[in-house]
Amino acid sequence: MTADTSPAALPEDWERVLAVVAHPDDLEFGASSAITRWSAQGKHVAELLVTRGEAGIATLEPEECAATRMNEQIAAARAVGVETVEFLDFPDGTLEYGLVLRRELARAIREHRPQAIISLNFRESFGGDSFNHADHRVLGPALLDAVRDAANRWVFTELAEEGLEPWQGVALVAFSNSPRVTHYVEITEEQLAAGIASLDAHETYLAALEGFDQKGFLRTNAESAGTRCGVALATVFEVFRP
Repeated sequence: MTADTSPAALPEDWERVLAVVAHPDDLEFGASSAITRWSAQGKHVAELLVTRGEAGIATLEPEECAATRMNEQIAAARAVGVETVEFLDFPDGTLEYGLVLRRELARAIREHRPQAIISLNFRESFGGDSFNHADHRVLGPALLDAVRDAANRWVFTELAEEGLEPWQGVALVAFSNSPRVTHYVEITEEQLAAGIASLDAHETYLAALEGFDQKGFLRTNAESAGTRCGVALATVFEVFRP
């Protein structure tokens, strides 16, 4: 007898989630529809962007690009019911794994005290033959390590000295769109529409992609994930437990 490897429904027995990604638009390529579901359930969702996306649009100088993309991210968050959007100031495109990144992520975890953390796939690819963005590949391991750092009083002791006590309450860390799917979140047509609206908010960024069909992309992915998971529509995650 073979073990059942079908994705399981993502546990939702928590009240606070922190969504941590490298760039404006990372959440909107699938996870935002699930965020809409959680917002509607009354859960508190906060978003943390590690960079400001300043290297993401070739036709804009970094300072202008950062301002534009930050504004578009705030609008995208509002479309799915999120009021808290914060930005760190790490460099877009050259994010490096290290103690500085881990400390700032641990700081955010201690500040927000989430019970769940959501991010974007950090594996080498999204399942095809294209290589995943370097920032995504760096952020995932740093975030998983920061969850432990945030819980350990004797790591980054300066945080406790600042009044940020250790936080051991993170029950799961879920990475959307991973090729190693373990869990799913069922979404409705309305939640998919809100997720599409959140991606639509990245108007300047999408225009630079020249013809990318975001509505078709998100619907196809949601339907494909739903078929795999035995529901009409879904978004999928790879889940780790600290």
